[in-house]
Amino acid sequence: DEVVVQVVKEPISTKGARLTTHVSIPGRCLVLMPFDNHIGLSKRIEDRKERDRIRKILEDLKLPKDIGFVVRTAAIGASQRDFLRESRYLIRLWHHIKDRARRAKPPQAIHREYDIVLRVVRDVFTEEVSKLEVDSRDEFKGIMKFLSIYAPHLRSRVRFYRGQIPLFERFEIEPQIDKLYSRIVHLKSGGYLIFDETESLVAIDVNSGKFVGRKNLEDTAFKTNLEAAEEVPRQLKLRDIGGIIIIDFIDMEFPGHRASVTKTLERALEDDKAKTNILNISSIGLVEMTRQRMRQSIESKSYQKCPYCNGRGTVKSVSTIAIELMRRLEHVLAQSKSREVFVSVHPDVASYVSAPERSMVRPLERRFRKTIRVIEDPNMHIEDIKIE
Repeated sequence: DEVVVQVVKEPISTKGARLTTHVSIPGRCLVLMPFDNHIGLSKRIEDRKERDRIRKILEDLKLPKDIGFVVRTAAIGASQRDFLRESRYLIRLWHHIKDRARRAKPPQAIHREYDIVLRVVRDVFTEEVSKLEVDSRDEFKGIMKFLSIYAPHLRSRVRFYRGQIPLFERFEIEPQIDKLYSRIVHLKSGGYLIFDETESLVAIDVNSGKFVGRKNLEDTAFKTNLEAAEEVPRQLKLRDIGGIIIIDFIDMEFPGHRASVTKTLERALEDDKAKTNILNISSIGLVEMTRQRMRQSIESKSYQKCPYCNGRGTVKSVSTIAIELMRRLEHVLAQSKSREVFVSVHPDVASYVSAPERSMVRPLERRFRKTIRVIEDPNMHIEDIKIE
C-alpha cells in the first residue's frame, strides 16, 4: 500500500527514525490533525474561563467536521481573527500536501517542517518578547513573511541588525554556546554540575565544590541541591537532552529537604515544552526522570566519535601496551624462523620497552636467540603494534 507517513522522531545513534500515519501539522496556536475529528486543548491551559473562551471561538468558526485541531499553549489570549487566519492557513497547507501526495511517486518527501529560524519564531517569539534582531537579510524577509500569516501584530518588534560588531559578539552569544559543550556547569554558589551522556542514559552529578554552608554539611547540601534543581532543567532545554536522566544530588538527611528539592525541580520543568516525568528523590539522593527526546542532543550533533580512542574517552597506558607487545613478540618469535624481527610502535612505547632500566626486549632476544629491532613511528596510533 502507498501510505502517507510523518517522521515524528529523527534517527538517534543506532536507533532508526520513528514514523506514524497519525499526521499532525503544527502552527503557532493550533495543531491540525487531518485524520481526527475532535477539538482538544492543551492541558497547560489551566484557566477555566480561558478554556471556555477558546472553545466558544472555535465553535463560532465552524471548522470542517472531518478535521481535528489541538489548541496549543501559545493560544492563550489569541483573538478570533488569529484562530481564523491560522486555521485557514493550516487547512490550505493540508490540501496542498494531499495534492502533492497524489502526484508523488513513493518514496518521496512531500512536506518539510520549518527550518530552525521559523520554528523559533513560531514557538518562542510571543507577546512576552519585546524585540527580535536578525542580521541576515534573507532570514529577515522570511520572518516578516511568516509573521504576516501567523502574527501580524508582532512584525513591528522585528529589527534588522545593522551594527558593525557581529550580532553574536554584540550580545555575547559565543561564550554561552561554548558553555553548552562543557561537561561542567558552574553554579553561583560555587558548586557545579557534571553532565555525562551515554548510549542508554544521561547522568548528572551535583557537587558542592568550594561552597561551604554557614551552619553544617546538611545546610550546604540542601542549598546546593536547590540551586542545581533550578539549573538542571535550563541545561536540559539548552542542550536538548532527552531520554532517561539520572540526577545524583548531594545526600540529604532530612525528608523535608528532599521534598523541597523535588518540588523545585518540578516547578522549574513546568515551562518545558517537552514532556517530562519525575520520580521522587531516593534516600541516597538520586532522581530518576524522563524527558521527551525528538532529536539528537546538542553534543551528539556537534561532536563525532574520536578516531583515536573510538569513543571510550581513554587509551591504554604505555606500560599496558608494552606488556601486550611482549606477549605478542613471544608468540611470533616462537613461530618465526627468521633471525631478525622488526617491531613498529609509537615513540612513547618504543622508548618504554627499550629503556635500559627495564630492558624488556633483551630477555626475549636471549631466550629465542634472535634480534628484535624496535622502530619508532610517530604516525602510529599509540595502541597499534606492527611486527614483521
